[in-house]
Amino acid sequence: MFSSDPTGAVFFDVDGTLVPGTSSSVHLAGFLGHREELAEAEDAYAAGDLDNRQVSELDAAGWAGVHEDQVSGWLDGLPLVPGIAETVAWCRHNGLVPVLAPLAWSPVGSYLTDRFGFHAFSGPELETFGGRFTGRVARHFDEYGKRDVALAQARELGLPPRSCGAVGDSRSDLPLFASVGLSVAFNASAGARGAATVAVDDDDLRGVLPALSRLATATR
Repeated sequence: MFSSDPTGAVFFDVDGTLVPGTSSSVHLAGFLGHREELAEAEDAYAAGDLDNRQVSELDAAGWAGVHEDQVSGWLDGLPLVPGIAETVAWCRHNGLVPVLAPLAWSPVGSYLTDRFGFHAFSGPELETFGGRFTGRVARHFDEYGKRDVALAQARELGLPPRSCGAVGDSRSDLPLFASVGLSVAFNASAGARGAATVAVDDDDLRGVLPALSRLATATR
């Protein structure tokens, strides 16, 4: 529930932001048996040596034959930064729509949306057949797709980009950072810090609230 009609939106990254020190994909790859290989690929993506499509296809192959129902149990142990529920509630109380904008697989976005009350989520999708993952990617989604879908969600809410904020930590957030009114680099890489309106280092997501207060005030 919002205290009044929403006046803005905040797009939250997942891996490295809500999931500290690792990624949801690497966490899940620990159950799938390709954790080390994926972690190396994600490091190569962060360095600009691989693109998102290459990393996604490598990861998706490890999902082949896994039943969809297994994933939520694995996600119950996903390491998460404290303060997510409180930050989502604060956004809603202050007229800001909290939205997930990750490059994490859609089962992760769905899980976090249901658990914490985000308005919506987007992201890449794994192909399934008969309730099992096939090992192929059904929908690729890179940093530019992340930006474009976030801006489309803002339009659906009747909000201009200047009334929106983004909270993220890395290369995948840069196009969205450049497109919104407020960008918050949270425990972020040097590149994300350089591109953001403000940088915040904190072990609790509520550390971003002073910055988001500026957005809430500006959009009233």
